[in-house]
Amino acid sequence: MADWLSPAEWDAVRLSLRVALWATVFSLPVGILVAYALARWRFPGREALNVLVHLPLIMPPVVTGYLLLLAFGTRGPVGGFLDSVLGFTFAFRWTGAALAAGVMAFPFMVRAVRLSIEAVDPKLEQAASTLGASRIWVFMTVTLPLILPGMIAGTVLTFAKGMGEFGATITFVSNIPGQTQTIPLAIDLLLETPGGEARAARLAGLSILLAATALALSEWISRRVAARVGGA
Repeated sequence: MADWLSPAEWDAVRLSLRVALWATVFSLPVGILVAYALARWRFPGREALNVLVHLPLIMPPVVTGYLLLLAFGTRGPVGGFLDSVLGFTFAFRWTGAALAAGVMAFPFMVRAVRLSIEAVDPKLEQAASTLGASRIWVFMTVTLPLILPGMIAGTVLTFAKGMGEFGATITFVSNIPGQTQTIPLAIDLLLETPGGEARAARLAGLSILLAATALALSEWISRRVAARVGGA
């Protein structure tokens, strides 16, 4: 692959994988918590939380990127604090690209896990609770094994969305080769470059291959997990 792609294109591939991986890693635990809260708990502001989680699906990605820039830029309330106190910066860095990808993919994670949790019979959890098990233990031993296929589906969707995120990323962290230029941003630049169509087509083909592989792997793992859970 290194011979097939130029060094700049290979950098975009590696950065895309890095961004998608970290976006998925940080989205998974938070996504499970939010999905469980929406599926099982009743609390003031539940509907507002549900709307907030799904807003990135409805708003233009550029708006999401702009809001991230306002909040996490070096002059923003969160970004300014992190920069001055911890020396950590999101804006115009690969970390910002991971944040943008995670925010845009978060609804996919939450929805996949939430649907899996809602499919679990609450009586199973209640039965374990009556035997003296704590909520955490009930979740770990009863709920978690049953929602594994949904978790896998959400993880793959989050990773795939992170690989393909464009609008929020370019607004928040710009298109800097070697720093923030993921595959979609590299394709956009190549399409604006005279004679860059062939290179853009290579990256587009690679994107399709990576996405198809991820989905196929997800289906295979989900079927195996579902078969084990069903036979348990």
